Formats: sequence, C-alpha cells, structure tokens
Amino acid sequence: MVKDPVQETLDYLKSHKLLLTTAESCTAGAMVALLAAIPGTGEVLESGYVVYSPSAKKRLLGVNPQTIERYGLTSEAVAWEMALGALKDSDATVAIASTGITGPEPQDGIAPGTLCFAWAFAGEPLAVFTRSQRFFGDRADVMRQGAIYGLSRLAHYHQRWLRGERA
Repeated sequence: MVKDPVQETLDYLKSHKLLLTTAESCTAGAMVALLAAIPGTGEVLESGYVVYSPSAKKRLLGVNPQTIERYGLTSEAVAWEMALGALKDSDATVAIASTGITGPEPQDGIAPGTLCFAWAFAGEPLAVFTRSQRFFGDRADVMRQGAIYGLSRLAHYHQRWLRGERA
C-alpha cells in the first residue's frame, strides 16, 4: 500500500519535533493547504507565506532585489533567500520555499512547469538545500505536484542536515 506523501511528511515533522514554515510563490499556499487538510497539523505548522509578487518577496521575506535581478525570480538563489527569510521571521525550525513558472507559457526563456525549491534548517549550523524540478500538466497540476514534491523532500534534506552535509 502506498502511503500518502503529505501524511508521511506530517508524521516526520511530528516524530522529529520540527516546526514548519513555508514561503510559497508558484505553489500559492498549496503546501500549507495540503497539510492543513490532515488533523494534527497544528502541532507542526507555524506559518505559511504566500509571496507571489517580487515586491512581496522583498518586503515580507527580505529577498534582495539584486538577487532577483541577477538570477531571476525562477531561481534557486531566490528560493534560498525566501526560505531564510521565512525562518528568520518565525519560530519555525524548518522552512520550505517554492518559486517558478506554472504555465501555460514560458517566461524569460524558462519552460513552464520549472519550479525551484529550498529547504532551510535552523540550528547550528544553519543549512539550506536547493533543487530545481520540472513538472508537467496544467497550472493546477503543476502547483499540486510542486507542493507535494516540496513537502515530500523535507525528510530527505533533513536527514542530510543531520548527517552534517551541506548544500
């Protein structure tokens, strides 16, 4: 029997006593919504930021305008700064950030379905892991796939952090 990846993430957060915040652009709060649909999420979810516009990323999460200018909104560098900004502004111990293009058209030469993620872990030392991934389908499919991917990879990167690996 295949276990629900969102339930697995919730169980992982609980068993490792992690408190989550998200910084979502292209997934538009879908990570928080998927978690919140399951009872018991309040134990492990601190907050969720939906920062769709560049100005919101700058104002609410402290994303550097020069990072956006140099790397573009769909970049691991922007996801990195979003995750750190969400951690800094919360009591959470882990943050997941997402930014990208859900489609249907390419933007700035970047294919639709291209999403960039960051997973940041508070503590000593602080660590951030990033990854880009491409998803296929319509906007709603890409958003859902991206949200599930972001959540489902949390345990993988947390284990890497526990082993002392760095991005």
